[in-house]
Amino acid sequence: MNGPLQKGDIIGNRYEIEKYLDKGGMQYVYVANDKITGRKVALKTPQNASATKRFRRSAIVAAKVNHPNVAKTLDYVKDGENRYLIEELISGKDLRTALLDKADFTDPYLAAKIFHHLSKGVAAAHHAGVIHRDLKPTNVMVVGDFSLQELKITDFGIAKMAEEVLQEAVDGGEASMTTSQTAVGALPYMAPEAIEDPKNVRSPADIWSVGAMMYHLMTGDYPFGQGLKAVPKIMRAEKPSIPSFVTTNPQFSPLACEIMKIIFQCLEKEPSNRPTADALVSMCSGLCYTVDSREYGEVNEFRYNAYGFITSKNGNVFFHKDSVYGRLPSVGEKVIFSSYRSGNAPRALPVVALKK
Repeated sequence: MNGPLQKGDIIGNRYEIEKYLDKGGMQYVYVANDKITGRKVALKTPQNASATKRFRRSAIVAAKVNHPNVAKTLDYVKDGENRYLIEELISGKDLRTALLDKADFTDPYLAAKIFHHLSKGVAAAHHAGVIHRDLKPTNVMVVGDFSLQELKITDFGIAKMAEEVLQEAVDGGEASMTTSQTAVGALPYMAPEAIEDPKNVRSPADIWSVGAMMYHLMTGDYPFGQGLKAVPKIMRAEKPSIPSFVTTNPQFSPLACEIMKIIFQCLEKEPSNRPTADALVSMCSGLCYTVDSREYGEVNEFRYNAYGFITSKNGNVFFHKDSVYGRLPSVGEKVIFSSYRSGNAPRALPVVALKK
């Protein structure tokens, strides 16, 4: 196993470690300074020494993908017995931390934007002959949180490693599926064929994963649940129900219904019945969504169960209950919203209550 790196360590006579950043299911991640270019980069190294060969294989494959919605693989370094993957450093957070840890779900406008960018990143990878195999919220980085200034799919560099680790978990039975960090995180978004035969996963499995993620973002629920109880439902590809709030508000229902229709196409049991990544890009291109920035605020007043006001950094903002996606926030609750001018006063649309 690679030993822990310390600030000031030099890797490959080029990359100087600045700080430890994170630990994923199979790798340690550091921030390093490229002494040649002066650029800050993400330096990744496998947790398990047995993974070093497949780490190199995966790095070579991932380097083929070049797209704004995919974190770029920049270099691969062998330093003694250790291996390091050098990747574009993204100054953001993963999708779970940035969005799902703060709100139960995202409104259809933001969901459509995420769907569109995800599909474009996956399509670029599939054009390069690269399958991710482990798409989940923690492998999607966003800059700007709810304003979503950038979205990049990361960890294509460990795609092959993920395949082998998932195969080991499947072969190991129930104990392995519940103790493998990679398997536990991936399971709610895994396609039936990925559970049944991880070694022979093809590109439609990524499409399923994108659909499962989008269902989670739109509804706040996993499409098939979590843990081993989800496996039979995934294998049967049982169509999950749609919470009533997704489709009952006329302000959001047209776009929400379009998104859910595409999601269910991604969740078809038969891989050949799912759209290709290119078809998914085309579908998402037809979604009409706003790209306005979002801001945080607090509800300070709510009158007649119909309208209220949000305190924001720019002053009071009016909102109507029909502009709220999901449950109505109470006075004193934090919300995320976009605002626009209406007459002489700003109005909020959409409004989503944050977790209490």
